[in-house]
Amino acid sequence: MPQVAVVQYPGSNCDLDALEVLQKIVRVKTDLVWHKQLTHDNYDGYILPGGFSYGDYLRAGAIAAHSPSLKIVQTAAEAGKPVLGVCNGFQILVEANLLPGAVLRNASLRFVCKWINLRVDNNKTPFTRKMKMGQLLRVPIAHNEGRYYLEPEQIQTLEKNGQVVLRYADNKGDTTMDANPNGSLENIAGICNPDHNVMGLMPHPERASQSELSPYNNAEGRLIFDSMIETIRERNEERR
Repeated sequence: MPQVAVVQYPGSNCDLDALEVLQKIVRVKTDLVWHKQLTHDNYDGYILPGGFSYGDYLRAGAIAAHSPSLKIVQTAAEAGKPVLGVCNGFQILVEANLLPGAVLRNASLRFVCKWINLRVDNNKTPFTRKMKMGQLLRVPIAHNEGRYYLEPEQIQTLEKNGQVVLRYADNKGDTTMDANPNGSLENIAGICNPDHNVMGLMPHPERASQSELSPYNNAEGRLIFDSMIETIRERNEERR
């Protein structure tokens, strides 16, 4: 049976949402682990949830990135285990150098909270394997610092390596400026590391995993968690 940890930091506020989806919807053994208590790599996968860790002082995710728990997460990532960072979790992974680039303040200089479309640009990752290339996911966002940035030449490397996983798109799947809610470079909403087992995204799939909670009566965000758990099950089978 796969075992997953949702790592909780001071100021996390989407931790219980992720916990409920994994425990009650995906039905996988999941623990809510206070970051100071994560001292050993005892789980098959890790989720860094959204929120405002340490009040977003200095920069969003900057202080949490220095928690000793990130050493455990890095060890797990180097072992090939899937690590997912959502919103503030994405910011933490970037600040901890587990993912490249920077997550800057929204171009509007305002907090943005609304439902958007995500286009799947790589369905070969542990988090998108149950999706089709170009598939659109309807998922909400809620952030003040969500503008992804990376030097243009480095963006080319991401593209070449298939590290751009998700992009903001319109209803037709086009990555237009109007579909970009925060000014992210190249409409990037989610990226992964070169090994594809660490992914960060700004939108909240845990808030789009139960159709009864969605104004669009959809649960497309669940596909990310289902993909992750399916990957874990396969890894565990291969190790037996």
